[in-house]
Amino acid sequence: MTIKNSTIQDIDGIFKLYKIASNYQRAKKTVVVWPDFERELVENEITQNRQFKLIIDGEIACVWAVAFKDDQIWENSKNHKAIYIHRIATNPEFRGQDFVTKIVNWAKIYAAKNEIDFIRLDTLGHNTKLISYYEKAGFNFLGMFTLNNTKGLPDHYHNQPAALFQIEVNK
Repeated sequence: MTIKNSTIQDIDGIFKLYKIASNYQRAKKTVVVWPDFERELVENEITQNRQFKLIIDGEIACVWAVAFKDDQIWENSKNHKAIYIHRIATNPEFRGQDFVTKIVNWAKIYAAKNEIDFIRLDTLGHNTKLISYYEKAGFNFLGMFTLNNTKGLPDHYHNQPAALFQIEVNK
């Protein structure tokens, strides 16, 4: 298993995993289904070294993006040093390998090297199975929050409460 920055050559594979994730959400009848994300969003993340991939046996098994500011979702976090994890998508051939825990372990090392205090993520809607899964991966569930300003956020952030999670790294 290797974790690396995604490259522009990975972009079609990333979007394939996003589509698989959306179809999975639809099949599971989750409250929130990922929309089609803008290609420019992912291209920017790649060029800014904020899009990552987990590789197993030469194949992309999982992808995710990170941000270092997320003020619209985390409204009271302006002065926090945090890494925000977004859009974890797993290749179905590698499901069940607890990638969120692997991402958390990677993020803890990244946070220590970069003097980051929090690892954070969010999900939308009250998905109790996903909340439990994130808690098992080490996140503290902070509760459900109504987002006050969703302008400019991807469509799935509109009209849904956000479940917020964090791990305090330097505790």
